[in-house]
Amino acid sequence: MKLPAEFLSKTGLLCSLLFAATVQAAQVELWKDPNCGCCLEWAKHMEQNGFEVKIHNSGNEEQRAALGITPKYGSCHTATVEGYALEGHVPAAEVKRLLREKPDALGLAVPAMPVGSPGMDNPYYQGRQDPYEVLLLQKDGSSSVYQSYPEKK
Repeated sequence: MKLPAEFLSKTGLLCSLLFAATVQAAQVELWKDPNCGCCLEWAKHMEQNGFEVKIHNSGNEEQRAALGITPKYGSCHTATVEGYALEGHVPAAEVKRLLREKPDALGLAVPAMPVGSPGMDNPYYQGRQDPYEVLLLQKDGSSSVYQSYPEKK
């Protein structure tokens, strides 16, 4: 028996939707200063992009050191997701890419707090984005550019 293409298409779509609904969102665990608002904005960015975020308001220096992230890559918050470290305002798109590609690495970092990065895109800056790089952190302490974001005025 041959089924109509429209039926097969709709059945496939339904199966895809059901599968997507059963896949749990990756959980991000975030360490931040209790008074830092940009960290909360980054957490919102991650949640808006399908991640679940668990927040620890205990500061991040101890966690950063425990994960092996050297201070030169430091930022205002540290997070983990599926065994990877995330330092600073890493865009959700790059975290999703990391989880797809699964490189043998420590994780990702956006050092400092570049204006225009997720969480640092406050309306006060009027759409400005300073150029910044997302770095792939290696376990030996080295890094390479994972993705560059250009300046926007």
